Amino acid sequence: MSAEPTLRSRWLTVTVLLAAQVMIILDQNIVTIALPAIRGDLGFSQAGLVWTVNAYVIPFGGLLLLAGRLGDLISRKWVFMTGLALFVAASAAVGLADTQGLLLGARFVQGVGGAIASAGLLGMVVMLLPEPEQQAKGIGAFGFASAGGGALGSVIGGVLTEAVGWESIFFINVPIGLAVLALAWKLLEHDRGIGVKAGADVLGAVLVTSGVMLAVYTLIEVEHQGWDSARTLGLGALAIVLLAGFFLRQATAAAPLIPLRILRSRNVAGANLAQALMVGAAFGFMYFTVLYLQQVLGFAPGAAGMAFLPAPLVIAVVSMWVAPKLLARFSPRGLAMVGLAVMVAGFVLFAQMRADGSYLVDVLPGMITAPLGFGITMPALMTLGMADSKPEDAGVTSGLFNTAQQVGGAMGLAVLSTAVATRTGALTEGGAAHAEALTGGFRVGYAVAAVFVALAFVIAVTVLRTRRREAATVEPVPVAIG
Repeated sequence: MSAEPTLRSRWLTVTVLLAAQVMIILDQNIVTIALPAIRGDLGFSQAGLVWTVNAYVIPFGGLLLLAGRLGDLISRKWVFMTGLALFVAASAAVGLADTQGLLLGARFVQGVGGAIASAGLLGMVVMLLPEPEQQAKGIGAFGFASAGGGALGSVIGGVLTEAVGWESIFFINVPIGLAVLALAWKLLEHDRGIGVKAGADVLGAVLVTSGVMLAVYTLIEVEHQGWDSARTLGLGALAIVLLAGFFLRQATAAAPLIPLRILRSRNVAGANLAQALMVGAAFGFMYFTVLYLQQVLGFAPGAAGMAFLPAPLVIAVVSMWVAPKLLARFSPRGLAMVGLAVMVAGFVLFAQMRADGSYLVDVLPGMITAPLGFGITMPALMTLGMADSKPEDAGVTSGLFNTAQQVGGAMGLAVLSTAVATRTGALTEGGAAHAEALTGGFRVGYAVAAVFVALAFVIAVTVLRTRRREAATVEPVPVAIG
């Protein structure tokens, strides 16, 4: 076994890790376009159907921080492989489910496995590629795996659902997951963490996991319960109390789950906050555009999925090839500002859509512009956020980024869905036709999404700071390959 892996072998390992990330992130969105077929087969009510998504998202968002820290403490390789094996087994169970309860239970386990497997992946990629130029490429590729994986979900989900059946969107994870497990077993060297005694903060783990899960659940239910309902206010207050207790615990614990030195970094805090706002807007983009294509323009599931193809293609080209070259010449902060400005323009284009519109005029321009901005911004924010991470904290810092994505996505979708539903309802009561009412609601949703990204731009200007050689600050640790 080589003590100094070649660049080629490092990139092979990174590719395997990114394949796992694409598969895990894809499963958050791939089910959305198949919801009508699942409802028809298993008899879900409209209210119950949304839990095929929520049952995955809630444990996924809640466990990321804990899973990331476990990788730092025990072994990143073994935590990753354990989570991936659980994810693969649960995927098969979802495809085989013939009742609502079995499907929802398997989706919950899928979310648990996905969180455990993906929490530390960004940290592993950064440490496998410590050289600045290669690290920029790796971060760009991870950005595509995260963002492109979500966009690909609509494409693949639509095609498979229409051609084979909704079960196939879960069965496809089995051969891919098994191949990734076999390659990871061979390529990833067994690493030892810093030890459970160095950071076994059980109380902190309970507080943050329950707090984040409850916060995600509360935000998801806002569309049905309303912002001012007793349930929303009560659960939201409890989530805030749990999370406040977690941060107090971290300030006093001898071995905190998240060392507060991580959050004292302006770049870590700012990059995560900007990312949460940006991802919240992106979740709305994917959700509302699918609905506009099917419910207003009349696209079938397969056609609606293919209509999303420009988004992952643009993100792939920009994040994997263009952004790394830009990061080598310009500051990550400057690139983040440019990318966010482009995203705002994309959502403004979407906000012009018409009830009697067309794909080429009303969808495609925004479908190219918003992902272009996303592909520029995500690698820049990851570079800034991971630059201050010490090797022993890489897993939890990576988990923090993933948690910001999940909570930001849930928060954004809750706010945007409420805005869309309110405007659609008002137009319907005013006598507008169904398609016009829906489109009017979507226009408001895209406008609010533009505001989200504009706020992220303000954070980039006022909070983020450029440091010299950000990408060069992370040293390799023994997560390497043979």
